[in-house]
Amino acid sequence: MKTLVKKFDVIIILLVAALTFFTAYFAYIKPQGQPRILIRGLDGEWTYPFKTDETIIVHGPLGDTIVRVHENRAWIESSPCNNQTCVASGSVSRQGQWAACLPNSVLLLVDGSRDDDVDAVVW
Repeated sequence: MKTLVKKFDVIIILLVAALTFFTAYFAYIKPQGQPRILIRGLDGEWTYPFKTDETIIVHGPLGDTIVRVHENRAWIESSPCNNQTCVASGSVSRQGQWAACLPNSVLLLVDGSRDDDVDAVVW
């Protein structure tokens, strides 16, 4: 009688399971460092740690967009765009989340940096 699962099959299954575990660990579980908020506009790019309580005015082609960073969250508080989708999108707080006001060329991005000493410096 033939065996349905051979030793080679078991080895392949274990290797695939281990690869899946390590990929998930490095992509989702492994700490990425202190989160920070990156704000990009026409005038440049700014970096703020989530520890701060800041109101940032970002100039764009339509006018000024106001971004708030407070209690480990960041959001677009107001913008001169017509549809206000960026204001309605809410806050961002986890690595990889973003919010944008496309008509006014403003982007907020949560980045998990390994630099713990970021202090609101313009790049």
